[in-house]
Amino acid sequence: MTVVTRFAPSPTGFLHIGGARTALFNWLYARGRGGKFLLRIEDTDRERSTPQATQAILDGMDWLGLDYDGDAISQFDRAHRHANVAQQMLDAGHAYKCFSTQDEIAAFRDSARENGKSTLFRSPWRDIDPADHPNAPFVIRLKAPQDGETVIHDDVQGEVRWQNDQLDDMVLLRSDGTPVYMLAVVVDDYDMGVTHVIRGDDHLSNAARQSLIYTAMGWPLPTYAHIPLIHGPDGKKLSKRHGALGVGEYQAMGYPAPGMRNYLARLGWSHGDDEFFTDAQAKEWFDTTGIGKSPARLDFKKLEHICGQHIAVMENAALLHEIDGYLAASGQAALTPKQKDGLSTAMYCLKERAKTIPELLEKAHFVLGKRPFVPDEKAAKSLDDVTRSLLAELTPHLQNASWTRDMLETAVTQVAEGHGMKMGKLAGPLRAALAGRAVTPSVFDMMLVIGRDETIARLTDAAA
Repeated sequence: MTVVTRFAPSPTGFLHIGGARTALFNWLYARGRGGKFLLRIEDTDRERSTPQATQAILDGMDWLGLDYDGDAISQFDRAHRHANVAQQMLDAGHAYKCFSTQDEIAAFRDSARENGKSTLFRSPWRDIDPADHPNAPFVIRLKAPQDGETVIHDDVQGEVRWQNDQLDDMVLLRSDGTPVYMLAVVVDDYDMGVTHVIRGDDHLSNAARQSLIYTAMGWPLPTYAHIPLIHGPDGKKLSKRHGALGVGEYQAMGYPAPGMRNYLARLGWSHGDDEFFTDAQAKEWFDTTGIGKSPARLDFKKLEHICGQHIAVMENAALLHEIDGYLAASGQAALTPKQKDGLSTAMYCLKERAKTIPELLEKAHFVLGKRPFVPDEKAAKSLDDVTRSLLAELTPHLQNASWTRDMLETAVTQVAEGHGMKMGKLAGPLRAALAGRAVTPSVFDMMLVIGRDETIARLTDAAA
């Protein structure tokens, strides 16, 4: 059997971080088993669905690297097929026409509440002979079993049971002939050959009602895995008060996609004590048995730590691609070819301690900026008359030095010791002169990257 999973977002807003994790889990499960990962846009809500939201979903998945097989499928475009299945169920006696009006249903529920009874609507039309049907608008309802129980075997939640007398005869087709979401999902999953439905546990109750459609049509049920939702650090449902919700916001904050994939995979799933891993390892290891039953908690410190590890090991070309995406997402100017060249040369001394792309770019100011480098407030404190004279004294030593790390260290050490100080005392003034910052890569790395002429020019600027 070929494994087929799907991600089925509604295009009514941005790609939520929880949705991104659901997409990732489906992607990992399929890719790790040589299966297919499909994308379905559930755009049946025509009032709320927008092309912009659809594009935001596609952009978010593209950034995360979650490639899908074939074209994205529009659920709305398949409405005729959904209606056809409802008609098949009607013809087979698994569904019926209900002529109850909205006012009648509301009156029933109001009366039930007043009398302390169940508000579960039981249509009086369920067993009426079609010969006695009026010429009036109707909906098509599923004829659900009214006794016994419905059982779902879930890979995460275990065996879940519902008493059938607590399940209503849900509407399949509205009075205008349009299908409801619950029907469309089942028909689409069946037609797309979906074998495993991995989704948030807020859909768990839907599984019971959807399984009745599968049974009525004689279709095999997919394997279900309902995953707990993501909560904020305080244990409450994730909301705007916890910070970024949309995937695009995380890109705009400078988290690299490999780090996001790694972190999201660990958010509710585990493989022993492994925290940092590659995509290849995640595909090999991922299984629904490793998903916990408790909600995962978003932790920005852990996210930064994981992202920092990925930045440190990423190939320069891949990291430059991430930087390009970050700058575009955050509305900043793109790098010039010269800046990219300088960044590539300097990358070896930038990647080790940067947890996010903005941190890396801040450390790269010495290659991204241009003369004259004006020291910021903190860096300026290390420049005074004494340190400026030391920089002026250092300049001829550097002019005559071989441009290697050892010789540069020797030149700086000689000047410092000549004034009875350690080499480290010159680090601050050199950072201010070379980068205009107090926190930078090693001063010797900066010298090696920018070269002799640029180094001497910056020291001359600062000493003036």
